[in-house]
Amino acid sequence: MREYILNVLTGYGMNSEIANYLFYILMAVFVGLVSFMANLITKKVILKILAHYIRNNRFKWDTIMLERRVFQRMSHIVPAIIIYAFAPVFPENVEAKIYTGVTVYITLVVMFVISAFLNSVNDIYNNFEISKTRPIKGFIQIVKVFVFVIGGILIIAEIIGQNPLVLLGGLGALSAVVLLIFQDSILGLVAGIQLSSNDMVRVGDWIEMSNYGADGYVIDISLNTVKVQNFDKTITTIPTYKLVSDSLKNWRGMVETGGRRIKRSVYIDTSSITFCTDEMIDEFKKIHYLKDHIMKKQKEIAEYNKKNNIDASVKVNGRRLTNIGVFRAYVSNYLKNHPGINKNMIQMVRQLPPGEYGLPIEVYAFTKTTNWVEYEGIQADIFDHILAVVPEFKLKVFQNPTGYDFRSFGYKGVSGMDNAIDNRN
Repeated sequence: MREYILNVLTGYGMNSEIANYLFYILMAVFVGLVSFMANLITKKVILKILAHYIRNNRFKWDTIMLERRVFQRMSHIVPAIIIYAFAPVFPENVEAKIYTGVTVYITLVVMFVISAFLNSVNDIYNNFEISKTRPIKGFIQIVKVFVFVIGGILIIAEIIGQNPLVLLGGLGALSAVVLLIFQDSILGLVAGIQLSSNDMVRVGDWIEMSNYGADGYVIDISLNTVKVQNFDKTITTIPTYKLVSDSLKNWRGMVETGGRRIKRSVYIDTSSITFCTDEMIDEFKKIHYLKDHIMKKQKEIAEYNKKNNIDASVKVNGRRLTNIGVFRAYVSNYLKNHPGINKNMIQMVRQLPPGEYGLPIEVYAFTKTTNWVEYEGIQADIFDHILAVVPEFKLKVFQNPTGYDFRSFGYKGVSGMDNAIDNRN
């Protein structure tokens, strides 16, 4: 074909050297047009037919690959193949450069095709239930790093005309530099393996790491970072290896058990604690949750005092009911009958050591739900009731004095003191 075109051009009286240059120009334009048309047909026709078939079949994996543009990136190889095929038409020095350029281009395209394919593999894997406990995103990223490193070595070797194995051998001498550059990735890989094998953290777990201001749900685990969406909708990014080296609180166990803990105290003023009088006991018997408890305790106490010849005329002798004890029994029975409390998990009402704020009566129980809003509603409902019934047991909730308390003491403030001084004068 080359000889035919040259003969036609020289037949018109054109100089053979100019005809030669014109031939190469015409071939370059021709190859360019053919490559452009092939690329256009591939993208506008073949890919559209393929996309139509993929979207209308029953498989999902090929749809994910289409969305990740695996096939679109593969189409870039078509014009490169055409250019490679026409390379022998050009002079040897140009042919060698075309081979080099096309090889580099195809290597880059293959690298990006593999990257898109790995992304689609990760997306396909995420459709399975096991992906919540064994994510592979970190391992996918490691494979990507390996692919791009190998691809980069092949490209450099092609450009400088050296054997890739020679460059790989040279990397051994640069191992310290490589380790420094990929330090976070290596630590992330090791941490990812530990997180996965020990099932420490999953996507969707509620974790808390106060050192990094993280308190929310894990939304992504990658090679280098873990993303946590906090409850205020901010995103905290934590290095993956920090989840292994530092301490964290994972609330998954709470979610899986189906109960969220209530652990809160009401502080009782110790000056209001006293023995129950007969009138108080009669009133307590009218309370639905206390009737059986009071009768049982009265019988038990009477038998004990009789057995030990206790002089009941002195209050400190023997055993007696106290208003704080009856109050604890009431709260305990109230929790047992509350519809929001999990009956299969531990629940108790206990005294903590008294302190400067009075005697703490702690409610320790678990709700039936782990939903935050529902949990707070149940907890508030319980303590609304407890605070409201405290006075019924002749008890007082402790709190620091307020302005109202000072007024009830007869204190009139600064102006009242001034008036008192004026009257004295």
